[in-house]
Amino acid sequence: MRSIYTAWESGNFSSAAWAHPEIEYVTAEGPDAGTSTGLSGMAQNFREFLGVWHEWHVVAEEYREVDDGRVLVPYHFTARGKTSGIEVGQVRARGVSLFCVRDGEVTRLVQYFDRDRALADLGLKE
Repeated sequence: MRSIYTAWESGNFSSAAWAHPEIEYVTAEGPDAGTSTGLSGMAQNFREFLGVWHEWHVVAEEYREVDDGRVLVPYHFTARGKTSGIEVGQVRARGVSLFCVRDGEVTRLVQYFDRDRALADLGLKE
């Protein structure tokens, strides 16, 4: 997970070498909530999401093993909307990535933009 976030923190979202070819990619909430399967589906979701932002920056805060095969990565992000110009600040912009790993590949990635919801869904506390 650290190498994934190292790339993401520098703005590089181009590699999916870490992902299983049939990865399940889930956006848990928001206007584009839903699930896609496979590398192309995940890439399409990333392109659409990142396409509405200028200066999208994400920083992992910790790496927490939830159980065997699941790693929770709380993060904060900043960005500026391309159309609105509105800036999203670090205080309100706290999400969670949940990585499910099997045989060294991420088989499922769930993205939450509401940290409280993520922790509630997983029965965890901050």
